[in-house]
Amino acid sequence: MDECRKILLAGLDELGLVLSEDKVQQLLKFIDLIEKWNKAYNLTAIRNKTEMVRLHLLDSLAVLPYIEGKRVIDIGTGAGLPGIPLAICLTENEFTLLDSNAKKTRFVQQAVLELKLRNVIVCHSRVETYSPGQAFDMVLSRAFASLEEIIAMTKHLVNKTGVLLAMKGQMPDIKLAQLGEKASVISLHVPGVDANRCLVRIEAFEEVER
Repeated sequence: MDECRKILLAGLDELGLVLSEDKVQQLLKFIDLIEKWNKAYNLTAIRNKTEMVRLHLLDSLAVLPYIEGKRVIDIGTGAGLPGIPLAICLTENEFTLLDSNAKKTRFVQQAVLELKLRNVIVCHSRVETYSPGQAFDMVLSRAFASLEEIIAMTKHLVNKTGVLLAMKGQMPDIKLAQLGEKASVISLHVPGVDANRCLVRIEAFEEVER
């Protein structure tokens, strides 16, 4: 069995995720595309494909149980992470993948086409100036900015019950007490990754005072 496939299947089992063979193939093809485009577009500092499976695919999929609502925006998506792996698995959800780097959004658009993802829109824009036609149910971020900055820049993107889900490597750089009772920290385990991972979840965060 191909090593990348072996690592992915073991990781999915550890996460308690059951995916169809088609979805597994799409996830592995996505890693192939990153590796191919990385040489010219410098999408990620990670060059080893097996490490990409752990640090890109499984890291993204670890948050899958916490995705809420139908319309999700992934801000600072970079190479399409975590948006594309999540969109592959959650075909009923609508994902907008936003980034200000034109090279990266060009790659993400090509990946969406090659993977035949019909539930993804790619947007080249700065988050603070992006004006959606319809508010989102969830804002998702992965290693994008400080929690305080994310809150300030994305309040205009969500509806009244909107939720922020910020992926962090360690405890956030802002006291949760400042964010009120609607903020919580969720510990994450990423198979094969020996590093701290957590999610900060904030409900109705347009009400959070800066």
